[in-house]
Amino acid sequence: MCGLLKDSIIKTNIMKKIFKIGFLTAFLFQGKLLAQDVNECMQDLSIFAEYVKVKNYKSAYEPWMKVRKNCPTINIAVYTYGERILKDLIENGTQEEQQSAKQDLIILFDEWVTNFPKNNNKSAVGDILSSKAQAMLDYQLADLKTIYNTFDDAFTKDAASFTNPKLLYNYFNTFYDLYKAGDKEVSMEQLFNKYEEVSEKFELESTELAKKLDVILKKEADGTALTSRETRNKRVYDVNSNAIGTFLSNLDAIIAKEATCENLIPLYQRNFEANKGDVIWLKRAASRMDSKECSDDPLFVTLVEALHALQPSADSAYYLGLLNDKRSNEEEALKYYEESISLETDNYKKAKILLKIANKFKDAGRSSSARSYANKALSFQPSLGRAYLLIANLYADSANDCGDSQFNKRAVYWLAAQTARKAGQVDASLANIANRTVESYEGRAPSKTDIFTEGNQGAVIKFDCWINSSVTVPSL
Repeated sequence: MCGLLKDSIIKTNIMKKIFKIGFLTAFLFQGKLLAQDVNECMQDLSIFAEYVKVKNYKSAYEPWMKVRKNCPTINIAVYTYGERILKDLIENGTQEEQQSAKQDLIILFDEWVTNFPKNNNKSAVGDILSSKAQAMLDYQLADLKTIYNTFDDAFTKDAASFTNPKLLYNYFNTFYDLYKAGDKEVSMEQLFNKYEEVSEKFELESTELAKKLDVILKKEADGTALTSRETRNKRVYDVNSNAIGTFLSNLDAIIAKEATCENLIPLYQRNFEANKGDVIWLKRAASRMDSKECSDDPLFVTLVEALHALQPSADSAYYLGLLNDKRSNEEEALKYYEESISLETDNYKKAKILLKIANKFKDAGRSSSARSYANKALSFQPSLGRAYLLIANLYADSANDCGDSQFNKRAVYWLAAQTARKAGQVDASLANIANRTVESYEGRAPSKTDIFTEGNQGAVIKFDCWINSSVTVPSL
């Protein structure tokens, strides 16, 4: 028995050794194959990347597909370059290739989220999914509800990387289209809430861009030469700023059709009791009524007082200032305006409040105060071009009240034009309106014939009215 037991133990040990050797051999063989696959993938990656760089997408397709199939996690270029390859095929391929590439592009975005959800250690899910939704929209690959849900998925999961102005606009626009189509799941209040969410995102992106641009503008103002990188960045910021301005304007144009006082007031009256303890709802309701000039309605007073009692803030103090302005309580209004500024800790939000106050003073005919607040706004945000446009308008409106001769009165328009020009220089999104404003003001200023007749080219004209500034007559 002892001998049989000993033989059994020996046989068992031998079998274990055989198993270990077999497993090790298989592992090494698999590792060798894996190494071979990676090496081949690296070669194909290099090949298709070079083709993409010279826009030879047709030649890039085959090696790219091999890498995508065999090594989908090897490099993010599989997806960033893959998107370009498929879009080229959609544009230039045969009809059959185009249809296939459209479907494959959607699959690629899903693979991208799975294999490279991060870029530079930051989530890129919002960017990828919003691009997927845009592709579905561009190529009519899904119904409107599915496209909206994909946009919404991107915004809900990762709003931080969902930054493309065009895609943000289409996110809201698809929701608006559902509303206009009579989708029972999209109410008017939901439409307004979605508008507020998306416009707040636009505001956030605009502020982040302004912070970067202001660093460069300050350097220019100090007379320091920009580096080539800063010059290049400034061009990029200008392009992005223009895009944000354009699509935000389009967004506002859409909501303007629905957000009338006739729609807003009964809606907010109906929902006030259920939301009077919700600070965000109260802020948005008050903001919408203010922007649509519905603030004369008693409901506005109710909203503002509820908001200030619930959470005194820069917004609620501003609205209380607005209410007192409407009641002609100028001193009380100014007290609340100043409280609003002091309560706000973010310089960029402070700048926007100051510009709002400047506009209120302009409407009230208080030009000097309006300019003062506009300049305060610029001290917090040098790229706030609308402040320059406001000051330019104030100057132009005062042309008949300043100057001791007809020539000198019209000379005010030169000062107005100079100020308006600055708006386009600091904010590319205002370039077109700034240029039109400059052209209009220069057209009202003295002509070359007037300068020749007066014989005062190069002379300095001082304005002793509230403007308290001067302008130099242009040389002929």
